[in-house]
Amino acid sequence: MARHLITSALPYINGIKHLGNMVGSMLPADVYARYLRQTGRETLYICATDEHGTPAELGAKELGLPVAEFCAKQHDAQKAIYDGFGLSFDYFGRSSSPENREITQHFARRLQENGFIEERSIRQVYSLADGRFLPDRYIVGTCPHCGYDKARGDQCENCTRVLDPTDLIDARSAISGSSELEVRETKHLFLLQSKLQGEVEAWIDEHGKDWPILASSIARKWLTEGLNDRAITRDLDWGVPVPADTWPELAAEGKVFYVWFDAPIEYIGATKEWADQDPANRDWKSWWYEATDVRYTQFMGKDNVPFHTVMFPATQLGTREPWKKVDYVKAFNWLNYYGGKFSTSQKRGVFTHDALELLPADYWRYFMMANAPESDDTSFTWELFSATVNKDLADVLGNFVNRVLSFSKKRFGEEVPAGAEAGEAEAALGREIAQLLREYEEHMEAMQFRKAAQALRALWSAGNSYLEAKAPWLEIKTDPEAAALTLRTAMNLIHLYSVVSEPFIPSSAAAMRKAFALADDTATWVTADEARSLSSVPAGTAFSVPPVLFAKITEEDLESYRERFGGGDEAA
Repeated sequence: MARHLITSALPYINGIKHLGNMVGSMLPADVYARYLRQTGRETLYICATDEHGTPAELGAKELGLPVAEFCAKQHDAQKAIYDGFGLSFDYFGRSSSPENREITQHFARRLQENGFIEERSIRQVYSLADGRFLPDRYIVGTCPHCGYDKARGDQCENCTRVLDPTDLIDARSAISGSSELEVRETKHLFLLQSKLQGEVEAWIDEHGKDWPILASSIARKWLTEGLNDRAITRDLDWGVPVPADTWPELAAEGKVFYVWFDAPIEYIGATKEWADQDPANRDWKSWWYEATDVRYTQFMGKDNVPFHTVMFPATQLGTREPWKKVDYVKAFNWLNYYGGKFSTSQKRGVFTHDALELLPADYWRYFMMANAPESDDTSFTWELFSATVNKDLADVLGNFVNRVLSFSKKRFGEEVPAGAEAGEAEAALGREIAQLLREYEEHMEAMQFRKAAQALRALWSAGNSYLEAKAPWLEIKTDPEAAALTLRTAMNLIHLYSVVSEPFIPSSAAAMRKAFALADDTATWVTADEARSLSSVPAGTAFSVPPVLFAKITEEDLESYRERFGGGDEAA
């Protein structure tokens, strides 16, 4: 059986992330990793903060902190939020780690040895107002291809074209806003992607056949336009330094590697960080080097696709070493805010720390996955959020759990009642649940998360339909044994829901599971046959009624959310 390696795009160190970042990489990766673990697959889920580049330097400068201290504080702040969302990383590392420095420099040396790195003198933009060379992303202007007036010097967010700063129209410094820019000569290292294009194309032809259209189309668009050689060093004080044993002159000048060169390598670096914590029992290389038994899945937003499907594979191929390359790229479109983009820089939309302040993580987890931007962009609105929470979580699941357990406790005490033998209604329910569970599993295996959420909701709805049809509140008046059977069956459904809902709503699933005092409740998943029998919670099992799982969002709540975060015409 294959081992599963999962990575999600590294969140940048500078600032707390918004919900669009969460749903575009980390949350679906977590849902998938949880599902794989529950169904018995060996799984390693790796992520890290992306800590190099100019924004980190500027963020530290703004707060008057050394950049290393700034990054350490930001890493801890982000990790606390991801813990709050229940993200089950096996390791959450840092791209500034010694491990990443070591492996990045190794990659660069190997690329140099194989003739895929070249030192070139180039003319680069220098800001007179800022007194420094400007990294590509800190030059902004109008994209020559689509006319977007906030394009960066490395890539246009609007059309995803890769750019050089000199391509921009009306270029200006993103730091000072000054257009007093001049071009000066400086030396940098270039990755000769043009020499690797044929190999990258062949690799994508072989491995990208089953990728989502979003990922494969972006990768092939890059290849069709042709891979250009790309500068992989920058004039910065913070980053992985160019190794002096290979490039002494550039090292003396303080050159560091481009953040997009070292950031994907941090997937490997973070795995080594994880292994270095317990070297006697963890082998990082077995996941990355000659790892023929590993299936590697990457999760990311569409803006990250080009670097992960073209630049990083080119880097790996150029080392001429057997590094594990991605098997499946799960790419996402944008989650927008009332039709406009979430924006960290413009502070538009709901940010992850604010979300956790308002409501428990499971509300957000379920909403985002049920509305995941898989096939196209989707839009967050407070109205859609409250409707999803109220209808799916509060009405369908929460109400079912509460009324079953509360009614049974009131009528039969604090143990699961025995009641009559299961009849045709229970057999039909078992068959329906088994079929719905198979559909849920199929969607999870295919990483179709919106469909998986629909299948999960259908499982919850089946319990409500059974309860309404049997009506134990009426049965109890004429046939208490029949009512007891209905409630026992419903309690078995609650336990089943507690297991299979865990990938989406782990905290609520744990609360449901803890309601039953089962002596040996070690099951990690429920098979179709087990689901059909509905017998995991036998009569006589003690139970308790948990607190309300999901409180409804009221109109007063909505008004306060819209007032605080915006919503409607003014948000768009």
